[in-house]
Amino acid sequence: MQDKIEMTIPGKPEYISAVRLAVGSIAYSAGFDVEETADIKAAVGEACQLVSCHALEGFASVYTVKCTVEKGKIGITVTKSGNEFITKGDKRCLNCPEEGEIGKFLISTLMDEVRIDCSRDDSRTIEMVKKAKQA
Repeated sequence: MQDKIEMTIPGKPEYISAVRLAVGSIAYSAGFDVEETADIKAAVGEACQLVSCHALEGFASVYTVKCTVEKGKIGITVTKSGNEFITKGDKRCLNCPEEGEIGKFLISTLMDEVRIDCSRDDSRTIEMVKKAKQA
């Protein structure tokens, strides 16, 4: 059986930690161990930053986080559609790389499968899959 959870998140950076905690709780409840859960939380935090602010014209107004949980596997999709921004023109993420290359590397390192699509307009989608070691 597959469980699906979807959240719509305001694009403000202060909500990223809430998303990390929520997805971490979902992963732990699905049977991932503490180390795997920490990896998932870190990857989700980086994905949220990539879709909500990195190299954009401001913070995204909203983005979605979808989790699909199956036995021994969690799929997470973080998506921002269109080009609506909260603070258009503001400099965001002052202390992180402009294009988020480190974030992309971390996500690819921590998760088993990753697809990053930043090609359309200002739309961005990051799909990640993590498989449990004990599955």
